[in-house]
Amino acid sequence: MKSVANIVKITKAMKMVAAARLRNAQTNVIESRGMREGMHRMMGDLPSGEGVETLVSVPMTSDRGLCGGINSNINKYTKQIGGLNEAEKTSYVVVGEKGRAGLVRELGDSFAASYVDGTKGAPGFSFSSQVAEEILEQDADAARVVYNRFKSAITFEPTLATVQGAKALEEGPFGTAIEAYEIEGPAKSEVLADLSEFNLAVTVHNGFLENSCSEQASRVQAMENSSKNGGEMLDALTLLYNRTRQAAITTELTEIISGAAAIEG
Repeated sequence: MKSVANIVKITKAMKMVAAARLRNAQTNVIESRGMREGMHRMMGDLPSGEGVETLVSVPMTSDRGLCGGINSNINKYTKQIGGLNEAEKTSYVVVGEKGRAGLVRELGDSFAASYVDGTKGAPGFSFSSQVAEEILEQDADAARVVYNRFKSAITFEPTLATVQGAKALEEGPFGTAIEAYEIEGPAKSEVLADLSEFNLAVTVHNGFLENSCSEQASRVQAMENSSKNGGEMLDALTLLYNRTRQAAITTELTEIISGAAAIEG
């Protein structure tokens, strides 16, 4: 009973901490969506695998557990979707300890790199830039970020965000549309390469923040359910303890009365 009561105290404290972090995480997500949506409107997405031979998939998970099933959902979703329709080779850059532990055996040789300890502190763009640098080193035609998109405190869903590489961007509609503008300074290919890299970093950062916010919301739910279950367990144990104690007292009284009656007899 003491152990269960102590665990309930811990889960309630963890819920309060997660709720406080959730408020800050929501603010960061809203701010990051503005840039992400602007880049998406300008440069577009890549819903199909047309013209893609190599792909980098970036599943976003957390470093800590006790947050429900969001990490297992991402791992399962990543294995289900595989590569793009025509992608000949898919490599994986995994973010988060839970993703690395859940995917490293399944991915085998396609596992390229992993980044851990990034979600334990305050999310920063510098960490997202490091992940983006690793993705660029894979020299793929496209990169796909898999993360939990935060919708509300009780709703978050696995989401894909695909970023075209510089070559695919130049040959696509955006590369054709930019011909109408006069570019001073660097060549068109260099400008598109810079835009593609920045778009990748922004997408990774947005996915990182969305997943971090979903993690805190899921942890609030998980700790609330744990506290509720712990309270029910404590009530059941208390009832069992009282019944057992009452039965022992009744037995002792019966033995005393029977002994006194035997002596009198």
